[in-house]
Amino acid sequence: MQEAALLYITAADREEAETIARALLEERLIACANIIPGMTSLYRWEGIIRQGSECVMIVKTMKNMVNDVTQKIVSLHSYDCPCVIEMPVDGGNKEFLRWIEQETTSPS
Repeated sequence: MQEAALLYITAADREEAETIARALLEERLIACANIIPGMTSLYRWEGIIRQGSECVMIVKTMKNMVNDVTQKIVSLHSYDCPCVIEMPVDGGNKEFLRWIEQETTSPS
């Protein structure tokens, strides 16, 4: 079995997160996206401390697909520098991990 990966992503709002998630699912780049609206972010950007509302996405994919997933997110995202951070998966329910692999592989 290949290695799975989680990606932590922030989006401007729920609509943008859903658009990105659907595009990734349609291309079989991810198996699942969890969308969590209503996050408040405080951050420094271009030398200024800012605050805004964002939406968190956690997507499940395979480690060997992370670069393709990241490129697709960057191409669709409204931010100049979107947050896309890989989190390794060190274990878990083997059946679930197998499902991620199956869903991110083109059907024969």
